[in-house]
Amino acid sequence: MISIVQRVSEAAVTVDGEVVGAIGPGLLALAAVVKGDTDKDIDWTAAKLAVLRVFRSDGKHFDRDVKEVGGSILLVSNFTVAASTRQGRRPSLDRAAEPAVAEAMFAKLVAATRAQGVPVATGKFAADMQVSLVNDGPATFILDSAAP
Repeated sequence: MISIVQRVSEAAVTVDGEVVGAIGPGLLALAAVVKGDTDKDIDWTAAKLAVLRVFRSDGKHFDRDVKEVGGSILLVSNFTVAASTRQGRRPSLDRAAEPAVAEAMFAKLVAATRAQGVPVATGKFAADMQVSLVNDGPATFILDSAAP
């Protein structure tokens, strides 16, 4: 599972002109389920999102996690995060999990993240979503459950 995680002051997802998920301060995670992901990848990602120390405290830039600051997480399924741009000019999406598999795995990620004790909002799977955010910092990180 690969996620692009941004520390935000606020973030929201809109579908067909309606806000379907929104948070104040916290993390926006654009998450892609890749072929071969298992429950282990989901659990690792959920746990990492909850304990990643990327919030400021007492002059330190990366000292507190989302729970410690009373923040929330906006999880957005985004298969394009799994794209490879190594060759050619058009991104290859071969690594992305099939939609039915990805939808079930993403639902598990949402549940596992909520089980970490963090408020979670989401977008709408497979919808044409508009994501708005105020990146705080900016602070942007890549989480990859398969990275060594």
